[in-house]
Amino acid sequence: MTLNATRTLEVREPVIEREESARARRRTPLRARARYLVAWALGLAFVFPFLVMLSTAFKGPADVFSSPPTLWPKEWTPDNFAAVFNAIPFWQYLGNTLLVAGLSVAGMLIASPLVAYSLSKIGWRGRRPLLIVVMATMMLPPQVTMIPLFLLWNGLGATNSYLPLVAPAFFGTPFLIFMIRQFLMSVPDELLQAARIDGASEFRIYFSIVLPLARPALITAVIFQFVWAWTDFLNPLIYLNDSSKYTLSIGLYSFFGEHTVEWGPLMAASVLFTVPALVIFVLFQRYFIGGISAGALK
Repeated sequence: MTLNATRTLEVREPVIEREESARARRRTPLRARARYLVAWALGLAFVFPFLVMLSTAFKGPADVFSSPPTLWPKEWTPDNFAAVFNAIPFWQYLGNTLLVAGLSVAGMLIASPLVAYSLSKIGWRGRRPLLIVVMATMMLPPQVTMIPLFLLWNGLGATNSYLPLVAPAFFGTPFLIFMIRQFLMSVPDELLQAARIDGASEFRIYFSIVLPLARPALITAVIFQFVWAWTDFLNPLIYLNDSSKYTLSIGLYSFFGEHTVEWGPLMAASVLFTVPALVIFVLFQRYFIGGISAGALK
């Protein structure tokens, strides 16, 4: 009796396994479809404001205030883009913004990777407390330091210049220092020790070994710093008084009148303002994802 029961169980076990695998195969497409559906819904939620901005940029005044509102214009017109170039010195503001963003990125590349390398791969007393201080600065809201920093730059006579906008990047960006440091932690210490045994200095190791390996993290940091500097509105508003030095973010404010808002030209200017950052992200997307994931050394 026991032998027959054992044989029966042996026969039934493969049948049960096949049934479970069949049920799992039936469940997998449903779960995959649900995940794709959620992903599409989230994607549309994030893309919808951009579509509204893009469509409004090509709408005439009648379409902007049509009732009921429509997503696509009844008649496409580029007049709003022409109004942008007539209302503000767009190319001058664009050059100013590129200058500020470029200097900010250059300062970040000089300071942040060097500090991250020191905090991750050089053993010196006090680096952990300094890392804690760097991370603690990330918790301070900008409103706390806004007035003291303005008094500092005003005392130095640096207001109405780009110095307050770009100089902080040359002292390192806390978030980017931490991000690059986490990436460098994946670089094997044995590789750097071998270079030190061969007689390489720390700067030679930094420039010849560490920076090439940290390329994904550096490109990610460049994207972050460029977008932050490109879209910064508050600091240019505080420190710049001369309209010839305005950035594009301040130029967009020109379309807000005392009683009305020129929505068509404003959306057209916003499209022109968004395109450079969007192009940079698309071009360096794979490096951006690699830097965020902070993968291991190949």
